[in-house]
Amino acid sequence: MPELLPTTDSPETPDAELSRLRAENAALCATVAEQAGRIAQIQQRVEELEARLAKNSRNSSKPPSTDPPFKKPPPRSQRQSSGRKPGGQKDHPGVTRELVDHPEQTVVVPLTGACSCGRDLAGLDVEALPERRQVIDLVIRREVTEYRTVAGVCACGQGHRSAFPAGVAAPVQYGPGVSAFAVYLTHYQLLPYQRTAQLLTALAGIALSPGTLVAMGREAAARLAAPVAQIGQALVAQVVAHADETGMRVGTALQWLHVLCTATLTFYAVHAKRGREALLAIGLLANFRGILVHDHWAAYLGLDCLHAFCNAHHLRELIAVTETYPGLAWPQRLIDLLLEANQVTQAARDAGLRALSPATIAELFRRYDAILAEGARYHPRRPGPPGSRRRVKQTPAHNLVTRLQDHRDEVMRFVTDLRVPFDNNVGERDMRMPKLKQKVSGCFRSEAGAHAFATVRSYLSTLHKQSADVYQALVLTFQGQPPMPRLA
Repeated sequence: MPELLPTTDSPETPDAELSRLRAENAALCATVAEQAGRIAQIQQRVEELEARLAKNSRNSSKPPSTDPPFKKPPPRSQRQSSGRKPGGQKDHPGVTRELVDHPEQTVVVPLTGACSCGRDLAGLDVEALPERRQVIDLVIRREVTEYRTVAGVCACGQGHRSAFPAGVAAPVQYGPGVSAFAVYLTHYQLLPYQRTAQLLTALAGIALSPGTLVAMGREAAARLAAPVAQIGQALVAQVVAHADETGMRVGTALQWLHVLCTATLTFYAVHAKRGREALLAIGLLANFRGILVHDHWAAYLGLDCLHAFCNAHHLRELIAVTETYPGLAWPQRLIDLLLEANQVTQAARDAGLRALSPATIAELFRRYDAILAEGARYHPRRPGPPGSRRRVKQTPAHNLVTRLQDHRDEVMRFVTDLRVPFDNNVGERDMRMPKLKQKVSGCFRSEAGAHAFATVRSYLSTLHKQSADVYQALVLTFQGQPPMPRLA
């Protein structure tokens, strides 16, 4: 057997062993700290992903169409229940359609049959009775008007020939009624071109190709360019205006539809950019000096005007905070305060007041500041790694609290100025129909088509807000006399 050699290792001295233990402890502490940092990052990432999955149309700006059909969010209306059943209430005065004084057709119902004595009723002398009944029906038909010219020779021997009326330039063409109805269907009722062509063929026997419908829309845009430009200039002079933007597919690219509007005026514009470059290129907001209501998009804040933030967005964000942090009370308290302030301002407007009292304004602001101070304590700023200048991503709750504190005047503008509404619903409503157009039709094939739609829709939306007859206005437009909307 081989001989075992004695070991040459000598026992460690106490100082050496202590140094080794300290080194091992430092290494373990560093490992624990590194793991704790990774766990914190993972927890933060999990919270972000859970918050993203929890977003829906009730607690964010996502549209209802993005809500999953198998898990619809519960309704959360801010309106208080009246306690009454839906529908018509008891003793509510009904509305009955009145008889028309001059019907297009009158039918006298004759006597038929025989009397009990055996005489034929058709031979009796009759008198009209006061009772009348009318049937309202819809008759759609095409009407073709043919123009023929004539020629003659004067006594002096000179020949003369009549001329076709202005606008009758082709052997066969469509009149202003057909063009107006086509544009009404495609740009106001938002039907796709192919379905519009099928509808005109089925109802009136007028066969139009989708290309012809596109040409009619562009002709309408050219005729309405001047009135729409005046609508834009009238919006620049408004005291309060609403702005919004949304993505729109044009060909294969994403472009942006911008709107500037009031309760009676609408102006749309399409641009490849969303931010400040687009706002300046469109050319209206650069000269606007009133109060602009919007959803705190940063590009608007660079404009030289007063700003008012949409509080409907804030309510949705606060709802998301209450769902993410169920134990916190400050988000619901702020929701209640904003809704209370909205009720107070609405009551003041209904009473004809020009402003709230200074004491009421001061009390609302005091409560607002106190609630946000509490929110800031619950959601402090996340510090960056030691020695690093890297920007640390903050939680949505912290960003919301910071925005509401830094832009307190913009958030509460509806309290200090009763001309300002609580939210930006006017602008958002004007965006719904163009979004519906894209949802139905898919996209715009060209930039020219998108710009034409924006022009025509600006005019039609303005007329609709002013309770004008949109179809008749289109007929007059194709006759060369587009009615001018009220600009005041």
